[in-house]
Amino acid sequence: MATTDTPLPASRTEPDGSALVRVLSYNVRSMRDDTDALARVVAACEADLVLLQEAPRFFRWRKKLARLAAACGLVVLSGGAPAAGPALLCSLRATVERTGDVLLPLTPGLHRRGLATAVVGIGGARLGVLSCHLSLRAEERLAQAGMVLDHLARLGVEHAVAGGDLNERPGGPTHRRLAEGLRDCRTAAPWGGEYTSTAADPHQRIDALFTTAGVEVLGCGVPRSLPGVDRGDLVAATDHLPVLAALRVPAS
Repeated sequence: MATTDTPLPASRTEPDGSALVRVLSYNVRSMRDDTDALARVVAACEADLVLLQEAPRFFRWRKKLARLAAACGLVVLSGGAPAAGPALLCSLRATVERTGDVLLPLTPGLHRRGLATAVVGIGGARLGVLSCHLSLRAEERLAQAGMVLDHLARLGVEHAVAGGDLNERPGGPTHRRLAEGLRDCRTAAPWGGEYTSTAADPHQRIDALFTTAGVEVLGCGVPRSLPGVDRGDLVAATDHLPVLAALRVPAS
């Protein structure tokens, strides 16, 4: 699969109302690591939408999430504790139509999982957004992939982006199920680095972004050579590497 480090296009609204949107997905490990490094990485990606996994969800979780958003010039959109970890941040470019936090069925003995969702307007486009962190157990993970597709459809919008920590590599049944219903952004337009885990020793791609049909993927991957993204910050920020995509969303 050919890849490139050609700079991703900046966010903008085209004359026809379509929107060029940057979307970032990032497992931040409850912000237990170097939060200054984390903020520098997120800010350098200049994303309109940030899909977090393992966002803070216990003591003072709102304050921690708000501080990260403020440090990156973003605002908190949804998620955190009410979604059992997934969260959404957005730039002021986004107009919020609605948000929703979803708790998925609990399997005794396993962590509770959830989804952070929203519908936003950017430029002349309308976009559904979903952040997820799927189970470590294969059978539960596959079932959760179906729930992701169901909840994305329930947003009732033509164009949407979903992403998160899948805990599974491409080719696995969960990844295949999502890729059958959606488009794997990395496969559509490889850009930057491929592997997302671990930050210190990248050897597998278990984090991904997907879009519905009609959304054009201009590039997707780990922002390894993006200006302002330092290798030391990537390792210090958390144990995953981020996934950044540039998308063109048609006007509604």
